[in-house]
Amino acid sequence: MTKKTGNIEIQTENIFPIIKKFLYSDHEIFLRELISNAVDATQKLKTLTSIGKYKDELGDLTIRVKVDKENGMLTVSDRGIGMTAEEVEKYINQIAFSSAEEFVKKFKTKSEAEQNAIIGHFGLGFYSSFMVSEKVVIKTKTYKKGGHTSAVRWECDGSPAYSLEEIDKKDRGTEITLYIDKENKDFLEDNKIEELLRKYCKFLPVPIQFGMETIYEPIEGEKDKDGNAKTKEVKRPKIVNNTNPLWKKSPSETKDEEYKIFYKELYPYTFDDPLFHIHLNVDYPFNLTGILYFPKVKKDYELQRNKIQLYCNQVFVTDSVEGIVPEFLTMLHGVIDSPDIPLNVSRSYLQSDQNVKKISGYITRKVADKLTELFKNHREEFEKKWDDIKVFIEYGMISESKFYEKAEKFALLKNTDGKYFTFEKYKKHIETSQKDKDKKLVYLYATNLDEQYGYIKTAKERGYDVLLMDGVLDPHLINTLEQKFTDTTFARVDSNTIDKLIVKEEEAPSKLDDKQKEKVKIAFERIIDKKQFEIDFEHQSENDMPATITQNEFMRRMKDMEAIGGSGMMGLGGLPDTFNLVVNTNNPLITKIAEIDDEKQQDAIIKQIFDLARLSKNLLKGKELDSFVKRSVEIIK
Repeated sequence: MTKKTGNIEIQTENIFPIIKKFLYSDHEIFLRELISNAVDATQKLKTLTSIGKYKDELGDLTIRVKVDKENGMLTVSDRGIGMTAEEVEKYINQIAFSSAEEFVKKFKTKSEAEQNAIIGHFGLGFYSSFMVSEKVVIKTKTYKKGGHTSAVRWECDGSPAYSLEEIDKKDRGTEITLYIDKENKDFLEDNKIEELLRKYCKFLPVPIQFGMETIYEPIEGEKDKDGNAKTKEVKRPKIVNNTNPLWKKSPSETKDEEYKIFYKELYPYTFDDPLFHIHLNVDYPFNLTGILYFPKVKKDYELQRNKIQLYCNQVFVTDSVEGIVPEFLTMLHGVIDSPDIPLNVSRSYLQSDQNVKKISGYITRKVADKLTELFKNHREEFEKKWDDIKVFIEYGMISESKFYEKAEKFALLKNTDGKYFTFEKYKKHIETSQKDKDKKLVYLYATNLDEQYGYIKTAKERGYDVLLMDGVLDPHLINTLEQKFTDTTFARVDSNTIDKLIVKEEEAPSKLDDKQKEKVKIAFERIIDKKQFEIDFEHQSENDMPATITQNEFMRRMKDMEAIGGSGMMGLGGLPDTFNLVVNTNNPLITKIAEIDDEKQQDAIIKQIFDLARLSKNLLKGKELDSFVKRSVEIIK
């Protein structure tokens, strides 16, 4: 074959500038594309061997990546099926650009996200190499025997012009050399290439060698003075991928320790072990394998998404799995691998794809089944992990009705004594004592044991139980549970006085008449900030506090939800906190104020009562707290 030159079949001259600048938003993808092609070529040769179509020795099938920084070259070589001259013409010159003009037209009319999505339909994976190169050379020799099977060299400098000629090449397979351009010299750095190989090719099924590594081998027959074998330093080719990742193994053949080791392989900079894992393995009606881990969530709830890695036949695709994994499970860690997930489509298409819907439903079901199994067979362990896993479960219950149906059987409620209850058990626990006069069941809850200690204590003294709802999603969960439970309401233990939260009977009579109440109200209004506090009178026990600060349940709950992104449209964030100052008309100090006519005496008592109420609510700070302390010392004197 004589050297041949020509133009790639393309009518539109600006296809290469588009490839170079816009083919993928992230130029580093070129290495994934080249390695994936090399893996495909290798796997095809293995298949031909298995069916008897190729009978020579396979030999070493390692894919090799080499950087020649001095000459500005990056080379990827394989010992797969290779190509003939005719195949180079077909697969490199024709197929990749047979729809080039159509591609350019579509490309120009789409948004950036849509541009990336349509690339896969035009066979442009190999041409991603021109994003970082000023010239690309292919040397290839087919596995086939007989005529027209000489090795060939293809070269293109990023214009439609190319050359193709016969060369001498002893071994079958393909070698692609990129002459890296000036703007992308970082792809000639060993550290950069190894980083990309570990990111995109970490679990490819064919060994990938890049660089050398040092190991220490024992020297046969030689020992040191302590009797230990002497070692020698040996250099060997460094394989950067794990060709048989754990998710490819059968769950029944995999030990718990292996799952922990694999977690460290996925996340080498994570120090905590996962709480537990779920091994996915299904081949009908779709193909899906993978391992999902429940991570230990930090108490500050800095939840990290983009931790689940999506693979297609062990080729890394993305760590953005929204639309494939249910929203509430995107906080999990791990790997899913499926050839049945369409990759070059928009997210809206993913959400309507039937296979993706089935996969999403399967993952949800597997997670629910795992949690159910842990709850039934390892209840004590499940309770110990509850505080770490409840954010995932609550998110699922809030957002997925089908998950709620399964989770309501194993979801737990924890009270302020640290005891755990299922929904059903807790209802039985409180239904005789916490129904109000209208037969409505009242679930009392606290969000902070220390700040709401006094309110919790008062509730317990009445014989009531109080839940601890201090999770980041608990405000949303409370709303969900109120909708699901019948004749039920949730009330934070400091949102009103306990006798107003669970009204059992009519109030006891007040020791103050209306005129005395008005006198006390006027006296309090001289001291309090009327914009922040509204005065209410209640006829409580003489032993109850003279004044208590409460906050409206509805407004506080709305503000809590807005703080975690739940009701931004309502614009509640700009409103100041407002409170009720509940004055106990039967407390001796309040009746004393009603009897005193001297305003200074009234003010002195009220200041102390008001500051004590604020102190119990953690509202007394700074200068006002300092004044209260000094005034208290004077009273003691």
